[in-house]
Amino acid sequence: MLRSLYEWTMEKAAHRHAVWWLAMFSFIEASFFPIPPHPLLGLMCLAEPKKAIRFAAVATIASVLGGLLGYAIGWGLYDTVGTQLLAALGLTQSFPQAVCYLNEYGFWLFVAKGATPIPFKLLTITAGFMGMNLALFLVGSLVSRAISFMIVGVLFRFFGAPIKRFIDKYLGLVTAGFVVLVIAGFAAVTLLGGGGEDAAHKCSAATAVSGR
Repeated sequence: MLRSLYEWTMEKAAHRHAVWWLAMFSFIEASFFPIPPHPLLGLMCLAEPKKAIRFAAVATIASVLGGLLGYAIGWGLYDTVGTQLLAALGLTQSFPQAVCYLNEYGFWLFVAKGATPIPFKLLTITAGFMGMNLALFLVGSLVSRAISFMIVGVLFRFFGAPIKRFIDKYLGLVTAGFVVLVIAGFAAVTLLGGGGEDAAHKCSAATAVSGR
């Protein structure tokens, strides 16, 4: 089912309203859609490299707006819609850890995690559940989503098709490099938060969420 959903999403890259599809997928992925918009963004940038940064900007803005929906679900509908949504996405066990980490590191963790493969929807729902300051939430969303999408946009804008050929040929190295960057991001968050080892140990073992 997930593969079919992915292929259906990719078909929209050739649609005459592809920009609107990109905006829609970026919006809903920030709160409940399981397929990230990055592959669609990549195909669109490959087809029209001169518009790559524009496409990335559309994805960024739409994702930030969609994050507000995830925030609203966590803030006002967690006990009903939120719990079922996390279960459907397979994120139920990750939620207590996300709450713990966000409580320990706050804004900086939000930015770091939002720029990694960790589901952005988990962050938005968690932030709403915890009642994170809305201004900080919006700034964190904007920074993290801009990092995530603008990297794609800038690379395709200036390098175009060679980027795709490089990724196809050296996928293993690209993946390894990205993992290193993710680990470095977590290390930076740990240093910013102070006392990171104790917090990381506590949060990795978190299995339940106390009441708000």
